[in-house]
Amino acid sequence: MKEFFDNLKFSYKYVKDQKKYLIGFIICQILTVLISVVVPILSANIIIYLTNSLLKQLIILYLVLTIIEMMRNFLNYFARKFMQILFRETYAKLQIEIGANILTLTNQTIDNNGSGVFIQRITGDTSRIADIFEYLCSTLANIITDVGIFGAVLIINVYAGIFLIFTMILLYIIESIRTKKRNEADKLYRKEREKASGFISELVRGVRDIKMLYAEESFMERFSGLITNLNGMSYKMSATNRSYNLLRGSVSDLMDFGFICLLCYLIYIGDLTASLALVIYNYSNRTGSIIYAVSSLMDQGKDFNLSCSRIRDIIDDDKFPKETFGDKKIKRVKGNFEFQNVSFHYEDKENILKNLSFKINSKETVAFVGKSGAGKTTIFSLLCKMYDPHSGKILIDDEDIKNLDKETIRGNITIISQDPYIFNLSIKDNFKLVKKNLTKKEMVEACKMACLDEFIESLPDKYDTIIGEGGVNLSGGQKQRLAIARALVQKTEIILFDEATSALDNETQHKIQEAIDNMKNEYTILIIAHRLSTIKNADRILLLDNGKIKAEGTHNELLKKSKEYRHLYESEISKKD
Repeated sequence: MKEFFDNLKFSYKYVKDQKKYLIGFIICQILTVLISVVVPILSANIIIYLTNSLLKQLIILYLVLTIIEMMRNFLNYFARKFMQILFRETYAKLQIEIGANILTLTNQTIDNNGSGVFIQRITGDTSRIADIFEYLCSTLANIITDVGIFGAVLIINVYAGIFLIFTMILLYIIESIRTKKRNEADKLYRKEREKASGFISELVRGVRDIKMLYAEESFMERFSGLITNLNGMSYKMSATNRSYNLLRGSVSDLMDFGFICLLCYLIYIGDLTASLALVIYNYSNRTGSIIYAVSSLMDQGKDFNLSCSRIRDIIDDDKFPKETFGDKKIKRVKGNFEFQNVSFHYEDKENILKNLSFKINSKETVAFVGKSGAGKTTIFSLLCKMYDPHSGKILIDDEDIKNLDKETIRGNITIISQDPYIFNLSIKDNFKLVKKNLTKKEMVEACKMACLDEFIESLPDKYDTIIGEGGVNLSGGQKQRLAIARALVQKTEIILFDEATSALDNETQHKIQEAIDNMKNEYTILIIAHRLSTIKNADRILLLDNGKIKAEGTHNELLKKSKEYRHLYESEISKKD
């Protein structure tokens, strides 16, 4: 119970700005409760008036009942309206906050959890929490109504009241057992649903690659297994509910028969009049429903607690660690970098970087080369604070990166990755994601620098062209050039190129290389290059091997003094031949 009220308090902060609608809903429910208590008493007189031919009184009674029922309809209308507004606002706030919190999770957290974990929580669990206020108010109103009616039955006849108490206890025991089994199964079901949701996401995003790999059969075999298992768990949960519903329904029917027999006996011995027996009978259906309401409230309460705990895991718990930044701000970053004895490894793996040390000066163009797995991309990830080093220090302008705020780090570094993600928006909107107040002139200049303007101008909708999810409507080279242009509009002091020209043809690569050369001495530029021919003009080249710097110098210097670098360069030349 404490957990429920704690979660309710947590959820209320998303509702309090709309509390006038909650108050309006509660008032409507209270008035509906009063009507629900009065109507059965008035309805019991219908048969009395009919059997005694009191037609005038019958018409007046029906007129009163009609007015009351119309009032109830209006109350239900406004109650639903108030609650729908409340649901809409609460649901939106929860989803927005979870979305914002997901963006603050560490990369390690994202790596260790599938996308399905977060998709289900941002969609399904938020809906359940937003629902709880309507359900709680409605169910409590029904329970109060039923308790009031039950009290009326006890006042009319204590024996009938005691019988109904016994019936409610019996049905409550059955419902308690069912609820416990259902919630145990639901916890397992949600975990499996997260797995299935994550796999569905992979299917949709990777459908083209699945086709090209001719992997439909093996992919569908795994997908079928997940869905079959999920549906099997759902069926077992439904089967449990069916079995207990059958038991509850059968017990309820037997108790109804016993209740009728009791009423007949009370009438026979003169302890109850026929009219009062009719009133009690009209009430008895409502008093029985109190058990279903309490049981349903227990179901919803446990479901609510589970959804709340899953959301709070993301928002205010340590289960999903978040990125941490310092509070020191550098107004204008110069672009000096230094690694001091930095070591790093991904989870459950040996060190990628091993006591790595190097220094990069402002406005310098530095390239990193080496075999795959040498740690080049990891250096970029650490510079952007996507991960934290396990030992050593990383300095920006002589300040430890751990002490710097998010804006100083991310707002001053632009990374152009090997496989950039292009959003399913127009070309213009892809640019505006990184710079809201972007002018058309700035956008066109960036596209010209990235050798993309001629292609865009050839499109029917030009900069308003929708480019498809992941940039599917673009070639590999066009997608990478768009990512380069998107990064250039940010005009940050530091630009990182992570094999950004790897997917480009030789002609376009040459143009991009010219663009990079034009930026020299204006920005601090770091380049990870697969093609060594693209970094000949770099101020320095660092050769990485097994997480350490094996050699450094200009292109010509390394050709003379580094056997490994010369081997890499000669291998590239031989491939061209």
